[in-house]
Amino acid sequence: MELQDWWKEITEWKLTRYKLINFSIGMTALVIYEFIGRPLYRPYIYEHHIFDLHIADTLGNTLGTAATVFILISLLTSEKVKGMVLVKIVPFSVALYEIAHPLLGKPIDGWDIAASLMTGAICYAIFHVLFGRR
Repeated sequence: MELQDWWKEITEWKLTRYKLINFSIGMTALVIYEFIGRPLYRPYIYEHHIFDLHIADTLGNTLGTAATVFILISLLTSEKVKGMVLVKIVPFSVALYEIAHPLLGKPIDGWDIAASLMTGAICYAIFHVLFGRR
């Protein structure tokens, strides 16, 4: 895939069932994080000192990676092959961003990197189940 292919996708964008499903999954992840995870779940876990296997700590990367993967698929692809490429590239890009945190004056968080990569594997499985067999 070349840059021209991505540009064509953007300029000739049409709403399809494929794009609507991907957008819905991405927005669901975003809404869960913004309206449940960050304001309710995370403060509750921290306030009560509950060990939740670092879920509260990595919630942003987990749901953020899922949202990024599926929203980008809905915006940039109309073919399942191209969608599968994004499912593979985006989680590694998010993990690379985490690794680059020292350049921004922040520490590297191994749990966030692991969460991004595990979420990528889950996104791959979801995408494959929904679109891989057709």
